[in-house]
Amino acid sequence: MMTFDPEMATQAWMATLSGAARTRSDAYFEGGYWLLLWNFVVTVGANLAVLRFGWAARLSARAGKRSGQRSGQQSGRPWLHSFLFALTYLTLVTLITLPFTIYTDFVREHQYGLSNQSFGAWAGDSATMIVINILIFSLLFIGIHAAIRRSPKGWWAWGAGITVAGLAVIITLSPIFIEPLFNKYTPLPAGPVRDAVLSMARANGVPADNVYLVDASRQSDRISANVAGLFGTTRIALNDNLLKQTPDEIRSVMAHELGHYVLNHIWKMLIALTLIVAIAFLFVGRALPWMIARFGNGWGVTSLSDPAILPAAMIALAFVSLLLTPALNTLVRTQEMEADRFGLNVARAPDSFAAIAMKLSQYRKIEPGPAEEAIFFDHPSGHTRVLTAMRWKAEHLGQPDVR
Repeated sequence: MMTFDPEMATQAWMATLSGAARTRSDAYFEGGYWLLLWNFVVTVGANLAVLRFGWAARLSARAGKRSGQRSGQQSGRPWLHSFLFALTYLTLVTLITLPFTIYTDFVREHQYGLSNQSFGAWAGDSATMIVINILIFSLLFIGIHAAIRRSPKGWWAWGAGITVAGLAVIITLSPIFIEPLFNKYTPLPAGPVRDAVLSMARANGVPADNVYLVDASRQSDRISANVAGLFGTTRIALNDNLLKQTPDEIRSVMAHELGHYVLNHIWKMLIALTLIVAIAFLFVGRALPWMIARFGNGWGVTSLSDPAILPAAMIALAFVSLLLTPALNTLVRTQEMEADRFGLNVARAPDSFAAIAMKLSQYRKIEPGPAEEAIFFDHPSGHTRVLTAMRWKAEHLGQPDVR
């Protein structure tokens, strides 16, 4: 009779990452804990500067004039006032925080050998993403600020609905209009990999008749894949770094990604985010009147109908978002665990799944403590994933279709 100890097998896998490589991956991920705090400090500092120096009030006044506002009166087109203010405000804050962004997204990634881009290539991608984010957020702010003007006390519920609806639109359009701006998507050539992925998709009811290859190696060596889109835009994609792995490792990753679709994780996440965003906006809705009453005269912002309240709202949102980080991480991590188990059942290649988990640990701490994983990890740690695979293996020993 075959015997197999999942705990011992897991420790054997853990021993394959040691020395400088393990120290580097742990240091990179642990540094991210501090970046959460520093990102909060930078965000609050930038928005306080915009308010304290009167920039928000002046930007709002200029946006109001362009939208038809008359002296001492409400803007003739309040939606345009909100949109123009958001555009200029977000551009200003982006410029203020740019040094921090360059360090976190370019310098630090190169320090740990996790980026393949030159500064020019990175800057080009970042500029494109900044423009997209500013446009999307400005459009959302039109609806959110309209809700604030119409219902100063109950706007948070409408704001949450508008935000999540906007996110659903972005998820739907992203595979077609956004992601191709950063990478080239080409049909994966016919062969064993394409056949295996489409076979798993058909067997599990995923509506896709093609698999796309992404040239992600131009940015980094990270392994990635996804099943993205909604309402007919669903697309299966894997990057060229994953394509370099063994066939069973590819199957393991793709089975995991298919699991997100089959388990309706996008829809479940949107529902959960509606609650999380509502809680965050409720906090902001309670904080804003107090902030304006306490500091508004000094800022030149004295009314919720003035779009210049946005920097104050962002300060409150940064605070509540930091507090909600463990909840959001747990939500995502739980779905990732469900997709891991689905992937193991479909690919039936536990050792290949464990091998991929170890390769992903080049930028994730592999053995965190339980509290550390619960608070800071939005994916299961390498140890958790390998242990899951080894426990699955222990329950399926001797079965002929286990790879």
